[in-house]
Amino acid sequence: MDYFIIVATTAAGLYFHWWLYSRIKRWIDRDLALSLAGHDQRKRLFMLQQLDRARVEKVKRRDLPRWLQDAAQKYSPQAPD
Repeated sequence: MDYFIIVATTAAGLYFHWWLYSRIKRWIDRDLALSLAGHDQRKRLFMLQQLDRARVEKVKRRDLPRWLQDAAQKYSPQAPD
């Protein structure tokens, strides 16, 4: 019974640390995308869409900052409707 408790708490602790680490990575990536957008609401939405696109295309984390910078430079504000 003692081994079961040790295994269960260790597994729960490892899962929690993995979950927290992945959340922090997502927050960092989101903050990067929003910082490149500035205060323009349309550009913020565009950058969040680009971040989703980067995830779908499986852009590596080390390449993500450059990839997002390139996407931010390609942004062109549209005329208001």
